[in-house]
Amino acid sequence: MPALLLIAFIVVPIVELFVIVQVGDLIGLLPTLVILLLVSVAGAWLVRREGRATWRNFTGALQQARIPAKEVVDGALVLVGGTLLLTPGFVSDAVGLLLVVPPTRAVANRLVRSRARGLFALSSSRARRGGVRPPPGGRADEPIDVQVVDVQRNDGQRMPRRDRT
Repeated sequence: MPALLLIAFIVVPIVELFVIVQVGDLIGLLPTLVILLLVSVAGAWLVRREGRATWRNFTGALQQARIPAKEVVDGALVLVGGTLLLTPGFVSDAVGLLLVVPPTRAVANRLVRSRARGLFALSSSRARRGGVRPPPGGRADEPIDVQVVDVQRNDGQRMPRRDRT
């Protein structure tokens, strides 16, 4: 973790400054600043558009009673990409653009979700070795089927459901 912080707060800004200075030497100060400003404005527009599309997909998944795992990761990627696009610098803009544009975001989404599945599978296998017992009649990684039953009293009135917390 300390190495990651070192990279994020020291190495990345130095690289960004180096690239900005190199571009400034190549095309001049004013064109460099204009490009950085235009990329930030275009990035804000793109993030807004993709963020709305991601939100629509998220609500659509909920309406279909489907777990919106892909949509949640898409939203996080758009958020991180938007932050990088609004940060001045050519390297952060390039990475931010890759995270916001749908084709490359789809690749990043698959990578993030497969990594998360691997982490959860690893922690699940460690829990099993640590003494967590599987449910009766099944394995620990197997889903459990449940059924909700409405119960009526003898006088025909329904009993209040207490399964909601």
